Amino acid sequence: MDLGLVLEGGAHRTIFSSGVTDALLDAGIMADYVIGSSAGITYGLSYVSGQKGRNREMLRRFARSSSYMGLHHLLNPMNRSYYNLKYVFETIPNELLPYKYAALQRYQGKVIAAVTNLETGEAEYLDVSRTDRTWQVLRATCALPLMFRPIEIDGVLYADGGVADSIPFRKAIEDGCSKTIVVLTRERSYRKNEESLMHVAVNKYRKKYPAYAEQLETRHLRYNVCVSELEDLETAGEVYVIAPEDTLGVGRTEKCLDKLMALYAQGYALTMQQMPAIRAYLEE
Repeated sequence: MDLGLVLEGGAHRTIFSSGVTDALLDAGIMADYVIGSSAGITYGLSYVSGQKGRNREMLRRFARSSSYMGLHHLLNPMNRSYYNLKYVFETIPNELLPYKYAALQRYQGKVIAAVTNLETGEAEYLDVSRTDRTWQVLRATCALPLMFRPIEIDGVLYADGGVADSIPFRKAIEDGCSKTIVVLTRERSYRKNEESLMHVAVNKYRKKYPAYAEQLETRHLRYNVCVSELEDLETAGEVYVIAPEDTLGVGRTEKCLDKLMALYAQGYALTMQQMPAIRAYLEE
């Protein structure tokens, strides 16, 4: 295994990563191994299929649509998620903004989504199916607590991969990637604080899924340890990190197209500016 690409989640903030991966496509850099959590790997599938600009077009066309997301979808007993699952994972990729499944099938590398097992609370790493046109693994890795219902795969309930492993660079290194590019969706200086609604999620799951509840409760602490470890690896020249200079106030469910397009442009421009350094890292 040679080049690994690790993609942090962050819902609509992941449009920054799309700018990064589009720049990598323009530079002819295709990773042999792509792993991420939540929207990181979900958006990363457009990189694997070589569909430059697809994620930007998706948010431009659908982010403000009530068919795409909204509280009414969370309250719908047939959906129980803030995003309209059928619309996002079936209608858009299969009809409105077609995904190139043939290109995914031709890709020779690994495509992996981090998920969190509700029973154990531990991270698991699932291969993204090349043929599943309902994207069950992607639904699972995106299943944010309180905003999504858990997703069942082969009799196991899974939730957002970012709970157990927000930036799965350790898995990429463990799987043999000799070079690893890590794309963050927060500024380098960012450290996570305990989220105000996390207590609600913890209380919701504590009785039935205590291990998962504990992961939710300690997520901010583990995230900060993860970022510090990543900094050390970067200093040692073992990984190459690309992070936004400013996330421009873009939130998880951001609808302002000007902000989203600006964050995408920042990711693209920053990556192109760093291309000599990226190539130097890859050629060491």
